[in-house]
Amino acid sequence: MSQTLIPLVPGQPNGRIFELAHPLRFWHLSSLDAPTVAAVWSLGFAKAAGVRLPVWVPVLLALVTWAAYMSDRLLDARSAIRIKKIQYLRPRHHFHWKHRRVFLVLVFVAACSAAWIAISFMPSEARERNALLALAGLIYFSSVHSRPGRQWLLPKELVVAVLFTTGCALPALGRSAAISPALVAAMVFFVGLAWLNCHAIDRWESVDPISSGTQISYAASLLAAAGLLGAILLFVFDSGEPVLIGAGVASACLLALLDGLRCRMNPLTLRSAADLVLLAPLVLLLQ
Repeated sequence: MSQTLIPLVPGQPNGRIFELAHPLRFWHLSSLDAPTVAAVWSLGFAKAAGVRLPVWVPVLLALVTWAAYMSDRLLDARSAIRIKKIQYLRPRHHFHWKHRRVFLVLVFVAACSAAWIAISFMPSEARERNALLALAGLIYFSSVHSRPGRQWLLPKELVVAVLFTTGCALPALGRSAAISPALVAAMVFFVGLAWLNCHAIDRWESVDPISSGTQISYAASLLAAAGLLGAILLFVFDSGEPVLIGAGVASACLLALLDGLRCRMNPLTLRSAADLVLLAPLVLLLQ
């Protein structure tokens, strides 16, 4: 999720510093976090819609997402180095630039693999739907990197949230006999969750963790309350499966918890955990 890079002002941690295990930090540094979330969310939306996705669908979505995120971080790193503002970069950017030859190969392999899957398995009508989303994503991606300081009509975090959630939900929408209220409600909620994730990361990385206040906690609590109310209404009126929204509520609560612990976690751990908590829908898939 491309965002304006702002120098990180380190805060003074208070108490014990929490750190994630090395595999989880590598999961973030190698850009595997976003494709994992995309695959899990796509399967979660399908479960909520009562449809079954072929294996190639989440694989394709993960490959496209991975290629996009690796490219985004390489371009961010190159831009900052070109204008001699390396201090604007985060650990993920340094990691990608240090291993840029490997990541360039991985971008090519992921993109070619995704194209082969789409050509070989995707029905023609699905290609038309996905082409529109791909075009919207390409326009956004090109705009961000061609004019980094450009002002957007809508917050960039919201644009990313809508594109990401739509891409995850589109396979389920295309296979549903009818668009259910539960699926629409889940999509709206997960747009809010994706926005909250982007906004929290942007705020945590842009300001002193100690002075950043509790805005993220308040926003996460409001989102969780709205999701819980929506899940109850779906259950009471028998409008569909509310469990997916319930899993999203858990993710929102965990983001609030991370905001409360932000001064006790190093930046890399905090950033990695922000995406890790979005995998709560895994519980739904294990049922």
